[in-house]
Amino acid sequence: MSDLSQIVKAYDVRGVVPDQWDEPLAEIFGAAFATVTGASAVVVGHDMRPSSPGLSRAFARGAASRGADVTEIGLCSTDELYFASGHLDLPGAMFTASHNPARYNGIKMCRAGAAPVGQDTGLADIRALAEQWSAGGLPPGAPTAGTITSRDVLHDYAGFLRSLVDLSGIRPLKVVVDAGNGMGGHTVPTVLDGLPLDLVPMYFELDGTFPNHEANPLDPKNLVDLQAKVRETGADLGLAFDGDADRCFAVDERGEPVSPSAVTALVAARELARNPGAVIIHNLITSRSVPEVVAEHGGTAVRTRVGHSFIKQQMAATGAVFGGEHSAHYYFRDFWNADTGMLAALHLLAALGGQQGPLSALVAAYDRYASSGEINSTVADQAGRTAAVRAAFEGQEGVTFDELDGLTVAAADWWFNLRASNTEPLLRLNVEASDAATVSRLRDQVLAVVRG
Repeated sequence: MSDLSQIVKAYDVRGVVPDQWDEPLAEIFGAAFATVTGASAVVVGHDMRPSSPGLSRAFARGAASRGADVTEIGLCSTDELYFASGHLDLPGAMFTASHNPARYNGIKMCRAGAAPVGQDTGLADIRALAEQWSAGGLPPGAPTAGTITSRDVLHDYAGFLRSLVDLSGIRPLKVVVDAGNGMGGHTVPTVLDGLPLDLVPMYFELDGTFPNHEANPLDPKNLVDLQAKVRETGADLGLAFDGDADRCFAVDERGEPVSPSAVTALVAARELARNPGAVIIHNLITSRSVPEVVAEHGGTAVRTRVGHSFIKQQMAATGAVFGGEHSAHYYFRDFWNADTGMLAALHLLAALGGQQGPLSALVAAYDRYASSGEINSTVADQAGRTAAVRAAFEGQEGVTFDELDGLTVAAADWWFNLRASNTEPLLRLNVEASDAATVSRLRDQVLAVVRG
């Protein structure tokens, strides 16, 4: 039996093509996906990577061999695939490796209505079948193979997003968008069409080799070009999308990054205005400003572990209208509880264009604390180092501990979280405090123990 543990992760499939996986294996994954979901029809899309069309078509052949009718939507963003899954009420598969380098590719899978497929919700079963069949060959398919047809849903996707945010009264804005040669270059022009925007496009050419910079806006070095262009053109804001365009980052009119926590708080306030008293989800390393803003606007904040499967579970369980993560993933009840950076971007445009001040002033109300950002340390003994950090703070007056996800240590005017990576020998540290000096002191204190 083949071992696919290197490419089947907690929430998706990801690996180097063709070294770790290829089109024959993609066909097997398609057959396994159709079998595990029991689907009579599925929808499949792909990003702009050179290997994506072939892998996507192979997956479609595999699903069709089990009798499933396949709708291919072709080039799309990940949230456009989620839209298709929700709108058509079909299980879906998106071929992308998000922000990973060009030689990588992967599959994000969902059940009908964009419900996530992870280790506990079908991915382990898909892997088991794929391992069995890659070793012994695909068994005979369905008596009648499914059909494979094409459908373009880009305009339906754009129209649906625009129906969720009122942009009718916004003032003219100059907006720089860095698509990073990813799928934002495909979706942004259609979604923003007809709005009073002076759009300054950067790297809209679809190119899965990422010739200009990595399509990972979480890394500050990949925002440098956008920041410079915003300052150079006197733009009102800048937006940066990752490779599969499901995450969106913003910079203000000065070229300064806007914290995803501030965006979470801003969108939460807007959603609570439409849904008084609603639940808002946030993961435990978003800023304290998020639950504060939610409470101030009459909502209920629910704190979760980091990761889209936890957020989506809590969205469904609580009926939450919105959820946000520090990594710029934004989840909406109106979007089948799935994440869409594009919808968050429309909220940002509506908020900015609905008043006269600059973005820096608008978000200041939602960005109340100093923070370190995520700092990674390579350690051999994650549990031992975490225990040592806890011991260093044990017994201090007014300090509390919780272990919802890693170790969170908190006091009146600061907190930090130390989490182990699931896939690498890393500890991830996030620190937040009322001032930068306290952040620096805590950061150095914790890292001295972690790296000591």
